[in-house]
Amino acid sequence: MLLSIVEATAQIHVDMGNESPLRKLQIAEVAITNLYVDSVDEKKLVEDGIRGMIEKLDPHSSYSTPKEVKALNEPLAGNFDGIGVQFNMMEDTLLVIQPVTGGPSEKVGILAGDRIVTVNDTSIAGVKMARDEIMRRLRGPKGTKVRLGVVRRGISDTLTFNVVRDKIPVKSVDAVYMIRPGIGYIRIGNFGATTHNEFVDALENLKKNGMKDLILDLQENGGGYLQAAVNISNEFLPADDLIVYTKGRRTPRFDYKAQGNGKFRDGRIVVLIDEYTASAAEIVTGAIQDQDRGEVVGRRSFGKGLVQRPIDLPDGSMIRLTVAHYYTPAGRCIQKPYVKGEGKDYAMDVMNRLKHGELTNADSIHFADSLKCYTLRKHRVVYGGGGIMPDYFVPLDTTKYTKFHRQISAKGILINANLRYIDENRKKLKREYKTFDDFKKRFEVPKAVTDSIFAEARRQKIEPKDDAELEQTLPYLQMQLKGLVARDLWDMSEYFAIVNEYSDIVRKAVGLLENTEGN
Repeated sequence: MLLSIVEATAQIHVDMGNESPLRKLQIAEVAITNLYVDSVDEKKLVEDGIRGMIEKLDPHSSYSTPKEVKALNEPLAGNFDGIGVQFNMMEDTLLVIQPVTGGPSEKVGILAGDRIVTVNDTSIAGVKMARDEIMRRLRGPKGTKVRLGVVRRGISDTLTFNVVRDKIPVKSVDAVYMIRPGIGYIRIGNFGATTHNEFVDALENLKKNGMKDLILDLQENGGGYLQAAVNISNEFLPADDLIVYTKGRRTPRFDYKAQGNGKFRDGRIVVLIDEYTASAAEIVTGAIQDQDRGEVVGRRSFGKGLVQRPIDLPDGSMIRLTVAHYYTPAGRCIQKPYVKGEGKDYAMDVMNRLKHGELTNADSIHFADSLKCYTLRKHRVVYGGGGIMPDYFVPLDTTKYTKFHRQISAKGILINANLRYIDENRKKLKREYKTFDDFKKRFEVPKAVTDSIFAEARRQKIEPKDDAELEQTLPYLQMQLKGLVARDLWDMSEYFAIVNEYSDIVRKAVGLLENTEGN
C-alpha cells in the first residue's frame, strides 16, 4: 500500500533489491522489533525512523501523526464539526465570548457570557480539565447531539441545552473595514480552502462602502495553500501576468499566471508584511511587488520559498516533503539560507534579526549583489535569498511594548481582566454603545480595570522597574484592552479598527494612500 501511495504521488521507481537502502532499512526494523532485548513499540520505532530521516533534510519537510495532521489541516480546511462558540477559559470555567452566528449553539439559545459547566453530565468546570480534553468533548461528527449544562448570570438554576453539532466555518480573513474614506482594509490570517471566497466577499463589501484603494494586511500570516495565494493575486493583476512559478530537481517548471478576471485590477494597493509573513503570503507580496502593482510596507518577511507535497500514509499520518522552490515573477527565490539537518539557527532567525538590529534599522540588512533582480515594469531593484524587503521599511518600536507589559500578558493577567470586565458589564456596555463608531469615539478603559491588572501583577511578583516603565506601559495597555472589549462586543474587525490606529506600519500605509508621509 505504501509503495502504491508513493508511486501515485511522486511517480518514482522504488528499488526493493537486496542491495537497496530501503531493503537495508526494512531488515533493521524487523531485527529490532523481533530480536531486541526489551520490547519496543513498533509503530513508534517506525515513526522515529521517519522523523530521523526528515530531520536531516530542509527545515520545512516534516512528519505528522494522524492527530497532528487533523490539527494542522483544520485551520486550512475552512470548517470543523462542533457546537459553534468562541470561548475562553476564565478561572477554570469555559466562558462563551460569542456564539457563531447561525451556528448550532446560537440556534438553541446559548448567549455570550454563558458558562458551559457540564458536557453530557460530566463536569468540565472547576476540575482543572485540560483544554484539549474539553475541546474533544465539545466537538464531534456533524449531526451528533451533545447535552450542555450552562450557568447564566441572573439565573440561579443550571440551564440545559441539547445542541446538534454541525459544520462550523473557520475564517481566514480576520478583519474587513473602511479604515479611511475611500480606503479599505483587509487582513488575512492564513491561506486556506475558503480564503479566496472570503476575500472576494470582503472586496465586494468594501466597494459598496466606497473603497477606491486597498490596504492588504499580511502581517503574521504564516502562509497555507499555494493555490489560495495564486487566486488572491489574480484579483489584482492583468491577464497573463506571471504570479509565481515552481521548479525542483524532479519537478519541472510550472507557471501560475493571472487570468485577467480579477475584481480589483485598478485601485491602488499597499501590502503590509513583517518578519512572520511567510510562504503563501510571500507569494502574494512578491507578485504585487515584482509586477509593480502596489507598494509593500513593513519589515523583511520570513523567507520561506520551499514547496511541500503532502504524502498521505495508510494510518492517517502524513509526510510533507519539499519537492520544489517557488520563484517570484522577477525570478527571485526568497528562501532564506539553511544548513540541512541543523534547524536550531533557522528557528532562531527572527531573534537573531532582532539582536543584529535588522528589525529596528534598515541599514542593518544587507543583500549580496548576486541576489539582485528587477521588477518587471519599473525595473526597480529587488533582492532574493532571504525574504521580501518592503519598499518602505517601518522599524519595530520596542518602546511601545514594555517588558512589564509582556510579562503581564504572558501570565494571562491581561486577558483574564478583560474577560472579567466584559462578563460583568456586557449588558451595560451594549445599552450605552449602540454602534461601534460611538464606542470607538467615547469608550475609555476604567481605571479600576487597569488598577486590578497591576494589583494582580504585584501579587504574582511582577513589577515595573520604575515609574517611567509603568507610565510607558499604560497607553498601550489601555488600547489593547479597548480592542479586546470591542472584539467581545462585536468581532475581530472592530478589534483591528482599534489597535491599527496605534500601528506604525498601518499608519504608514494610510499615509501613502492619503499622499502624506504616514506619520
